[in-house]
Amino acid sequence: MILETERLTLHDLTQGDAPFILELLLSPGFLQNIGDRGVRDLDSARGYIDRAQAGYAANGFGLWRADLKATGEATGLAGLVRREGLDHPDVGYAFLEAFWGQGLASEAATASLGYGRDVLGLETIVAITTPANLGSIAVLKKIGMKDAGLIRVPGHVDDSAYFTT
Repeated sequence: MILETERLTLHDLTQGDAPFILELLLSPGFLQNIGDRGVRDLDSARGYIDRAQAGYAANGFGLWRADLKATGEATGLAGLVRREGLDHPDVGYAFLEAFWGQGLASEAATASLGYGRDVLGLETIVAITTPANLGSIAVLKKIGMKDAGLIRVPGHVDDSAYFTT
């Protein structure tokens, strides 16, 4: 376990998470708001997990599986990401649609920011989202991030809304 919040535990991804990753990355909300990561089957989900694990080793952080404490059920991903085109790590999260509107993204993102500051010593953490993703923008504002305009991130066709601590 990496982090614990009131309702969640956050863990490194393992190869056993491939069915969950496949479900999450193929969900309509993920595809619409985050984008297509090319994950289509369990093998490509395992490849996604391999890349996440390489990020843990290289950076000391990444996206972690967010489980409900009460049941152990995987609900989404949250954590910090080192992204090409951004000068600082960014906070990220994605939850299965069944868990939207419950404050879990805010809870996990707040814990991820705290980990970045308190454990990793990061002074600046940023975030990006599509300008149309009003739910994510609301989460970022709720956790205290400040709107810094728009940014074009390499590999993205459109501008992203950019937030900073």
